[in-house]
Amino acid sequence: MRAQLVARNEVALSSELSAKIDSLPLREGDAFRAGQTLVSFDCTLFKAQLNKVQSTLDAARQTLAVSQRLAELNSIGKLEVDLAEARVKESSAEAAYMQATVSKCVIAAPFAGRIVKRLAAAFQFVTPGTALLEVQDAEELEIRMIVPSKWIVRLKPGTRFTVQVDELGERFPARVLRTGARIDPVSQSVDIIGAVEGRPTTLLPGMSGWAVFADSPPAS
Repeated sequence: MRAQLVARNEVALSSELSAKIDSLPLREGDAFRAGQTLVSFDCTLFKAQLNKVQSTLDAARQTLAVSQRLAELNSIGKLEVDLAEARVKESSAEAAYMQATVSKCVIAAPFAGRIVKRLAAAFQFVTPGTALLEVQDAEELEIRMIVPSKWIVRLKPGTRFTVQVDELGERFPARVLRTGARIDPVSQSVDIIGAVEGRPTTLLPGMSGWAVFADSPPAS
């Protein structure tokens, strides 16, 4: 059966901020490790805002501590203490919001893989939702094929087969991972997903070829 190699993990990374790109160091084909910085933004303004709200929070906490001490001495009432506590909570929420914003100033790789396409450039100003990079995990490859639905009786998870890759002219051992969730009622076919055993470095997503099963069941 015809088979296609696809990346198990592939995603388009987008901006969550309105900011200028400070660094976008990798280009198409470059490899990266999990957690590596792929994009960084100029967040000078956001960091300044975070410092400001943290200072406000520190002041609110000090005011609360003084108010609680004065209340113990019966110098102020409960209302003043409650207001001081409310200001601490408000400042804490603002600080948490700015910390979350600053944490988005760097986009780290969600997995080890390679750059498929750059969709933005360094020093470009972007807004939330702007696509920046398409990335994929080239090591975790799946084999996808469509087979007659009658084959699912024999093609159980773990079933071994070989895949002949057209681009390389080589065969690789593989096994069935899972079957599709539904059978196409018109063609009476079903998706089969497999994986190449080991991690051959010569394989790339998009390669195609033939899946060969020992004692292949008849098509009809």
